[in-house]
Amino acid sequence: MSNVIGLTAKVADGPEQTFKGRFAWALDRLVAAGEKGCTPIDQPAPRWSHYVYGLRRQGVAIETVTENHEGAYAGHHARYVLNVPVTVVGREVR
Repeated sequence: MSNVIGLTAKVADGPEQTFKGRFAWALDRLVAAGEKGCTPIDQPAPRWSHYVYGLRRQGVAIETVTENHEGAYAGHHARYVLNVPVTVVGREVR
């Protein structure tokens, strides 16, 4: 698991921004996942939808793709995919 607690990045052609805490962690995971994106299943965290909401408010374009899943607890889940290039300038890890 990634221990990123701070992330400095350029979103699209904008200025450098600093992201902290779980927002930094989530953005780092999205960048690492590339076009495949992330789900709470492959990147477990308690509040993915909140992290995505916060990142969107900071100008990060993230698409939510609804995917169905089978099994004993069939239903659907979200896959989050970056829709904008993000260049990581620096990471703070613990």
